[in-house]
Amino acid sequence: MKEDYYEVLGISKSASAAEIKKAYRKKALQYHPDKNPGDAKAEEMFKKSAEAYEVLSDPNKKAKYDQFGHAAFEGGGFGGGGMNMDDIFSQFGDIFGSAFGGGGFSGFGGFGGGGQRRVKGSNLRIRVKLTLDEIANGVEKKVKVRRKIQAEGVTYKTCTTCNGRGQVTKIQNTILGRMQTAATCSTCGGNGQILDGRPGDADAQGLKISEETVSINIPAGVEEGMQLKVPGKGNDAPGNGIPGDLLVAIETQEHETLKREGDNLHYDLYISITDAILGTSKEIDAVGGKVRIKLEPGIQSGKILRLRGKGISSLNGYGSGDLLVHVNVWTPKELNKEQRDFFERMQGNENFEPKPEKSDKSFFEKVKDMFS
Repeated sequence: MKEDYYEVLGISKSASAAEIKKAYRKKALQYHPDKNPGDAKAEEMFKKSAEAYEVLSDPNKKAKYDQFGHAAFEGGGFGGGGMNMDDIFSQFGDIFGSAFGGGGFSGFGGFGGGGQRRVKGSNLRIRVKLTLDEIANGVEKKVKVRRKIQAEGVTYKTCTTCNGRGQVTKIQNTILGRMQTAATCSTCGGNGQILDGRPGDADAQGLKISEETVSINIPAGVEEGMQLKVPGKGNDAPGNGIPGDLLVAIETQEHETLKREGDNLHYDLYISITDAILGTSKEIDAVGGKVRIKLEPGIQSGKILRLRGKGISSLNGYGSGDLLVHVNVWTPKELNKEQRDFFERMQGNENFEPKPEKSDKSFFEKVKDMFS
């Protein structure tokens, strides 16, 4: 079971953005590979700290994590999990400052010291619209994505400005002593390499547009506005860079009769006075198909029938919500003579007078029960 992100960084849930960043920097420096060469446990803690910081430093991801826990990042990922060393130093290298010679480390992919810096390609963003059935059960979507990939025949050479490091270091003498600062190389854009030769279909960075079909595994229970991440399916980076990610924004398609509220679904069922008096059975919509329900004789308008487990599967894996059927007795506006004569005879009849029982809840009690 995954550790709590707040516990990994040693902070409380009420920690400010500055406190989160400070806690991460402390952990990252403590478990940095340059300080712990060959220590697998320290490397694992280094990755865990970065994963926790990636989520907690982003207000949207933090809100999802606070609500759903680690389940929010399952089934394709919502921004957390599975970070490698390249991800960490491409995203958070600035946090280390010059503590390790201008960012990075030596021994994992050539970062740090005299190694080569790897740049990450840009992310792509798409929207995927889902039906209620797809949201309830989870679905695999195949989408066509136009992304930049490295063209065949492209060659690169080491940048002479930064000697392949991707950064240039400056040392200044100040009243406090010698100060070292590092900045991204303006010649190669931080990649450490520059274009040496390219075919006619490549752009100035040696990339070309390619259309690719990408499979996206969408877990059950997602909601409008959530964002999934498909690692490595964004644009390629020039040279030996890391591909960006494909960010998938979720949109929901409105159902004709079912309305969603969290993991529960609501259905308005209209029945005649005759059906309410005599009782009947009705077929109604539900996710995955139709279901038949039985209405007892004398059922009252406003009655709510609960079909347990017929709602949306919970994103955190704790079962499914319910389908709440709201019974509405429909009163005809026009009657023929025979019908009118019957109801006029029944007017004042004791059996037709309202006699609410103690078990019959008021409207406000029903609303309170529904939201609790």
